[in-house]
Amino acid sequence: MNDVADRSFDREVARTRSRPLANGALQLRHALITMGLLVAAAAGLLCVLPMPAVILSPMALALAALYPLSKRVVAIPQAVLGLAFGWGVVMAWATVRQAVELPAWLLYGATICWAVGYDTIYALQDREDDRRIGLRSSAVLFGDSAWVAVATAFGMMLGLLAWAGWITGLGAAFYGALAGIAGFLTRQVLTIRREIPADQAFALFRQHVWIGWGILAAFWVGLF
Repeated sequence: MNDVADRSFDREVARTRSRPLANGALQLRHALITMGLLVAAAAGLLCVLPMPAVILSPMALALAALYPLSKRVVAIPQAVLGLAFGWGVVMAWATVRQAVELPAWLLYGATICWAVGYDTIYALQDREDDRRIGLRSSAVLFGDSAWVAVATAFGMMLGLLAWAGWITGLGAAFYGALAGIAGFLTRQVLTIRREIPADQAFALFRQHVWIGWGILAAFWVGLF
């Protein structure tokens, strides 16, 4: 969905002009067929999920479709990305618990904040191109203060995770792990206080795979 919506913009950005839709290697109808097959496969998974998750599923599709369009009108489309990515948290909670309780919404909020943080770092790669072609992003909006926005987003994420851990009764090890993650995120924020090249911004973005594993591990160790 994202590549279909952005194909004309991708041709104008150095990093994305080699994408198959942007350079003509993939035809639009083939992309739409592939998208339809993927949506059908995702819908098929609903057959093994309980009714609360099924009820929540249309919102997942709507948010996924909304994100590509948000870059035209929303000053911080990274927040819409977080809404779309994080909806899986709500559906997973509903699947296991048959209800969506407060901790699930706290985790959802944390994923939104996380997406704003890491995708702002990602957007630093394209800031000048985005300005030139008129695309909106948090990296463009905050300019030289992007590091402040990223620090705020990460701080809110950690706060919401800590709140969720407290409500669910996780142990001290959970908070110790969060402190370690906070230290790692602080290093990233300090790095982007200065202008950095695109490849370094992408490397920082990729580190969030390990941050995700760290958050998962924090929940695990907090159970003991």
